[in-house]
Amino acid sequence: MARDLQERIKKLIIDQRLPSGSPLPTEPELMERLGVSRNSVREALKALQAMGIVEIRHGFGTYVGPMSMAPMIEGLTFRTVAGHYRGEDSLLQLLELREAVETGLIARLAGSIPAADLADLDALVDRMDAEAAGPDGAVRAETDRAFHAALYRCLGNRLLGEVLEAFWDAFHRVRTDLVDVPQDPKVTCRQHREILDAVRSSDVLRAERAIREHFGNIRVRLSAPASTTVPHPSYDR
Repeated sequence: MARDLQERIKKLIIDQRLPSGSPLPTEPELMERLGVSRNSVREALKALQAMGIVEIRHGFGTYVGPMSMAPMIEGLTFRTVAGHYRGEDSLLQLLELREAVETGLIARLAGSIPAADLADLDALVDRMDAEAAGPDGAVRAETDRAFHAALYRCLGNRLLGEVLEAFWDAFHRVRTDLVDVPQDPKVTCRQHREILDAVRSSDVLRAERAIREHFGNIRVRLSAPASTTVPHPSYDR
């Protein structure tokens, strides 16, 4: 009954082609239209709000939600983190998903990245060089993250961006429990510069090789034997 009511409200949104932010019928109107009680309507709306399908604004009404992938991504992130701390290779699986996505899309980027995005990517690689030469002698994870986000930005694929965010979120939350394989930050800089030069020159095969090399280094870290002592993770953002 509850699931059926949720589906009927979703169908109403679809049938009326309501975009995000549009007001839904009031509770009394939904009760009359759907032939159910007020409590049933409220429970269905609460469930749909948890999915991001509707947004309940107390005192104002219910509106079509942002319909983002955030709930799915949050679930994926939690599943990855929980699996990792159970001793599963869930983070490696997520990495393989990300590698498959990026390797499959890199061919579309070759020779097609706008000049403004190329300039941003150049600046990010320059920042990596500066970080590698700095007092910490390491490329910051946030810079690496920004590079990959900028690399695929021109595709206009929001789902891709959210999947990458899921990887980084999960990686960040469990990073203290990963075995740290020493890496030369200059190699990291070189790999990103190679990716950028390859897509700039429209060399698809070169770009694919560069992406695989980059992920190969990360895979080595994730595949290394883990410590037998697993600290309790913090799931705070």
